Amino acid sequence: MTKLRAMTVTGIMSGTSADGIDVALVRITPSTPTPKIKLLAHHAVPYPAALHRAVLAAMNASRTSATELARLNWRLGLAYADAVRAALQKNPVKLDLIGCHGQTIYHQGQPTTYAGKKFGCTWQFGEPALIAHEIGIPVVSNFRPADMAAGGQGAPLVPLLDFVLFAHPKRARILQNIGGIGNLTVIPAGAGPKNLIAFDTGPGNMVIDALTTQLFGKKYDHNGQIAARGRVLESIITPILREPYFRKHPPKSAGREQFGAEFAADFLRACKKSGASAEDAVATATALTAESIALAYRRFVQPLVLKSPADFIVSGGGSRNTTLMSMLRALLEPLGCTFMKIDAAGIPSQAKEAAAFALLAWQTWHHLPGNVPSATGASRPVILGEISYA
Repeated sequence: MTKLRAMTVTGIMSGTSADGIDVALVRITPSTPTPKIKLLAHHAVPYPAALHRAVLAAMNASRTSATELARLNWRLGLAYADAVRAALQKNPVKLDLIGCHGQTIYHQGQPTTYAGKKFGCTWQFGEPALIAHEIGIPVVSNFRPADMAAGGQGAPLVPLLDFVLFAHPKRARILQNIGGIGNLTVIPAGAGPKNLIAFDTGPGNMVIDALTTQLFGKKYDHNGQIAARGRVLESIITPILREPYFRKHPPKSAGREQFGAEFAADFLRACKKSGASAEDAVATATALTAESIALAYRRFVQPLVLKSPADFIVSGGGSRNTTLMSMLRALLEPLGCTFMKIDAAGIPSQAKEAAAFALLAWQTWHHLPGNVPSATGASRPVILGEISYA
């Protein structure tokens, strides 16, 4: 095994919301039983409008060209390199390594038959060789495939960071991220990494953002102000929560394939058919996110944490939606959850996933596994990612 050493690592993350790039500069120091992580800086960069449109078009395309896909892959590589440069200009540090998740264009966690064979597949864009050349630092990328080759779903990959930051001997910790998709990690009190459970709860901001864009011409519902003016139509939410994905036991993962443009269009049609106003539609989409998270907690998490106090810790863009957070509190506090700010661990909400890929890159560099099989469904721990040298 490679001798463990302290490194300054940049993690790069752009999620299923496709709204921009988060860069986390992290100092990782070897320690027992888990490495120590210190966030040095966080820098967020929105996608330029043309790139944002291109990413969304590629995600939702039923047909596109090889030319468009190749160009998008390289254009994203340049965007990631620019984001790292901007972060380093504001926070000069000697960088050792970059971990880039890339932009997920397609993710199919469950095996499906294609050309006579059944398999899962995934595709993240952002040419790593270009990033390595531009910055002059090795890049670890393409984290999901190794887990999928071992029978996992390639997601979620953040649980290792969750464990390092939040494991507690006497309190259960539930880490709920609300990005485009909602995902949670359950760390039972006194648990080790093998005892974690993690899965995608369903839509996060994805449907809310789609409706807000279409109905109000805004990228997102700032502070949940639009949803606060609407009424929630439970008649729309109830049948959705009966669909197979929400009943399926973990491990499970979701993306735009389940809750993207087509789902949002069907959702909006159902709202209009029920006589909903534009505000009602956004309020109902917000409630869908909250209720799907609460359903996942009641069905799959609560039985694991009944015997210990449970802290519920929310991160991601959804944590800044005050209407959504109010809905979550109303649903989960009666079930015994104590809401806790993620910033208490020294990493702000928006930097968490980028920091996770810094940690995973550090693991890969030292030939250490980065997946948590109980979360992804993989048959074994595996070393994640591929290294592009500068």
